[in-house]
Amino acid sequence: MVRHMNLLRHMRLAKTLTAALLVVSCTAAAARAAADPNGTWKWTFTTQNGQEIAISATLKAEGEKLSGKVARNDQSTDITDGTFKNDEVSFSVERERNGQKFVSKYKGKVEGDSINGKIEIELGGETRSFDWKPTREKK
Repeated sequence: MVRHMNLLRHMRLAKTLTAALLVVSCTAAAARAAADPNGTWKWTFTTQNGQEIAISATLKAEGEKLSGKVARNDQSTDITDGTFKNDEVSFSVERERNGQKFVSKYKGKVEGDSINGKIEIELGGETRSFDWKPTREKK
């Protein structure tokens, strides 16, 4: 009889733990699904001579495909190779300066209304890396 009571207690405990794990899993899945790269993101970049430049990116995700534009001053450039996967955005932008083409590669994790990541710029055979921390523009 005591064995039977212990078995019933263990079964109830197992059911309770299973239900709790299911709630935690669903909550974690909902939190993961909540990351949203869509919108206009803004940040500033400080040049080597100390000039601060305002930059924005307008991003749109369709499944794992990410499209959009990066704008600086009056110039807007389409992004290429854009992806959104596991809460992370990744895309490239190709520009030209002084007759020389260069590629900027953006990667970061979307966390609410901010992205925490890096920009790598390939210029003249050299790669430089910068922190990238844009925030979403409020509507």
